Amino acid sequence: MSTSSPIRFAVIGTGMIARFHAQAVQASEGAKLVAAFGRNPKTLKEFGESFAIKTHASLEALLADKEIDAVTIATPTGDHGSVAIPAAEAGKHILCEKPLDVTPEKADAIIRAASENKVLLAPIFQSRYAENSVRIKKALVAGRFGKLLMASASIKWFRPQSYYDSSAWRGTYALDGGGCLMNQGIHFIDLLLHFAGEVSEVYGHAATMTHKMEAEDVAAAVLRFKNGAMGVIEGSTSTAPGFPAKVELCGERGSAVMEADRITRWEFTDQDPIDEEIKKTMTGGGFGSGASDPKGISIEGHKKQVEELVRAIREKKPLATTGDEARRPIALINAIYESSRTGKPIRF
Repeated sequence: MSTSSPIRFAVIGTGMIARFHAQAVQASEGAKLVAAFGRNPKTLKEFGESFAIKTHASLEALLADKEIDAVTIATPTGDHGSVAIPAAEAGKHILCEKPLDVTPEKADAIIRAASENKVLLAPIFQSRYAENSVRIKKALVAGRFGKLLMASASIKWFRPQSYYDSSAWRGTYALDGGGCLMNQGIHFIDLLLHFAGEVSEVYGHAATMTHKMEAEDVAAAVLRFKNGAMGVIEGSTSTAPGFPAKVELCGERGSAVMEADRITRWEFTDQDPIDEEIKKTMTGGGFGSGASDPKGISIEGHKKQVEELVRAIREKKPLATTGDEARRPIALINAIYESSRTGKPIRF
């Protein structure tokens, strides 16, 4: 493949998040949007016309198209495996919306298919790519926090009943993987694991308190990380009017808080020249917040991940965010659900 030729993408799915995928591909350097497939003929036709691309009547037809190098998966979560595995077997590189699938076992099957067929698997976790997420990760790697003591995530968002009523799969375990933790909270649970490392034990509660839905709209969990730090996860889609998600890290030599994509606290005992710059700006990276509106995000994070996948395909380099890392928040969230059902802590 010529390094000057664009990587040709197709979008699988035609719902709200599929439009973000399509817009991100069209805005990305080195990428070209060429096709789409969705199960609803009417919305597929509208999607194709909206983005001026060809459409395929079946998944099989799309995967047989030799003019497609990579696919982005924007179907309900429980359908990811049924799309990603045949895509890998067809030799297509994959950009998959979060979560990778609804259980660790189903995620493993996707990861295995990508590895066996030597295609790249890029899970969407755009919050990792925000400028302030990168700053916090660098500070952690540099040891500026000292020993990490506490690491917590709070996702107190709001969704009206109409959000869940709009699609039958929303808020179900089979297709959504769960509720406020698996769908909305997973971005910040992933960030928590990205910053603090793996969890050794979790004890959680989950309940459906204000919506008519199968899965939870309120949840809380207490964590112990393998590095000894302790933490809490709070998640909800019932807390009106919805507040910016927050990740908080506290160490023996410093602390940082990020709300949505803004750093709101940055304090260290050992000063660094970058500290004043961060304190002066304290601004977000432009990705937006979905606290009260799932469409209240920008395409910038998705665009960064599309462009990373393009570079990795061309240069045959590994991705910064892998399928194995995408599995971790799925395993943790499923453990919170199990703990809530059994009333017992879950140890990893």
